[in-house]
Amino acid sequence: MLKPIRIALFTLLLAAPASQALDTSRDDVRAWVASIASEQGLDADYLLGALRAARSQPSIIEAMSRPAERTKTWGEYRAIFLTPERIAAGVGFWQAHAGELERVARDTGVPAEMLVGILGVETYFGRHTGKYRVLDSLGTLAFDYPPRSSFFRRELAQFFLLARDEGLDLDQALGSYAGAMGAPQFMPSSYRSYAADGDGDGRRDLFNSWPDVLASIANYFVAHGWKSGGPVAAAATSTRQPGQNPADNKLSADDTVAGLRQRGLGFETTLDGKAPAGLLVFDGAAGTEQWIGFHNFFVITRYNRSSMYGLAVYQLGEAIGEGVRAAAATAPPDPAQP
Repeated sequence: MLKPIRIALFTLLLAAPASQALDTSRDDVRAWVASIASEQGLDADYLLGALRAARSQPSIIEAMSRPAERTKTWGEYRAIFLTPERIAAGVGFWQAHAGELERVARDTGVPAEMLVGILGVETYFGRHTGKYRVLDSLGTLAFDYPPRSSFFRRELAQFFLLARDEGLDLDQALGSYAGAMGAPQFMPSSYRSYAADGDGDGRRDLFNSWPDVLASIANYFVAHGWKSGGPVAAAATSTRQPGQNPADNKLSADDTVAGLRQRGLGFETTLDGKAPAGLLVFDGAAGTEQWIGFHNFFVITRYNRSSMYGLAVYQLGEAIGEGVRAAAATAPPDPAQP
């Protein structure tokens, strides 16, 4: 049975036009504008003028409120991202941006595998960055989607501040239906907090500058505790049932290397017994899979709060790295080299 809020939203969608201008005469809109103008020093008339150009789109509300389809298993989820085509595209991306990937990895300690893994899962290396105007997405969800209006009103405020600070064009910026932007799909608050100027031009451009994109992903990881040189995950075996279902997977290490081994789990790592670690269980295509997530694995899940997401990023990045090394090993010698 649909919850009452689902029924109300579905009824609203049936009655709503395809899209309509955001009503800036509404009390809640004007109260928000007055609050942000006072708190952030933005001009109220500027905010109202920008919001008048926003379109409230039922398709955005539908995408946010649509009852979730059957939850995918790890085997189904993995099959979306670990394809020969996506891996080959990742190898090509790495080869095209090898110098920048190596520089960012050297400067931050975040391996190139993780950078391309994020880009491959998030936007297929920049191919699918979203078709909605960010102003429409955030305006619709801030004022016409009550379940999460508080969150999206904060993100809308961050978007206006981002436009002020980075010279972002409010009318032209495109992203996902939830307002995530650019090749790394940063929400406005993450953009303001973690984006980095990788090309040194004085701007942080996640739409057009690959150096900025790569530096920003690495900066996000570092800010959330990435440990340079640390392992991410290891496949595990066990002589007994794990006593854990995929739904029980934690998004932080709740055990130690020694503790997991005492539970009968076998896995390879150079970490000492006191190192934090957590058991992850997945429904794979060939049956139950057990993995051990170390500290850096859970840093990946700060990007998206899903253990399947974390493992997809890790495995895709590793597969791309293997492809790059294999291509280099079979490449003909460069006649320019002595």
